[in-house]
Amino acid sequence: MSFKSVCRSILFGIPIGVTFLDTVGYVAKVEGISMQPALNPESTNTDYVFLSRWAIRDYKIERGDVISLTSPKNPKQKIIKRVVGLQGDVVSTMGYKNRYVKVPEGHCWVEGDHTGHTLDSNTFGPVSLGLITAKAVYIVWPPERWQKLENKLPESRKPLSLSI
Repeated sequence: MSFKSVCRSILFGIPIGVTFLDTVGYVAKVEGISMQPALNPESTNTDYVFLSRWAIRDYKIERGDVISLTSPKNPKQKIIKRVVGLQGDVVSTMGYKNRYVKVPEGHCWVEGDHTGHTLDSNTFGPVSLGLITAKAVYIVWPPERWQKLENKLPESRKPLSLSI
């Protein structure tokens, strides 16, 4: 292969790769215990998940989805949480300043699965849908944990009233 053809391949390959990462998705390391037992069930192992940007292109998320978002407390940090409530839902909070919250339009309520060991909407309130960066769809590493992430919400965390 000539130098010219290698350069041409790189020049065409980089934009295609960037477009893929920006529109389809990427693999990310999950750190911490806030999503136990769904992610990182043992402190000794770290899960890697496929984050689908495509799945949230129209901000169509559902209760129970595991999403990645920019932290409202630290814009340089990405966090991963489960969607508990959608706009219009009334949720029962756990330690937030109000016992019940009606999720405002254009927002959602997110929580970590490991109650008491997570910074989530119970700390910072409803989250703007614009902060959502991707939906976690598969655990891709380690190999013994390969699986699709379930869209599930514990009965105790279901909203008190649902939006239509």
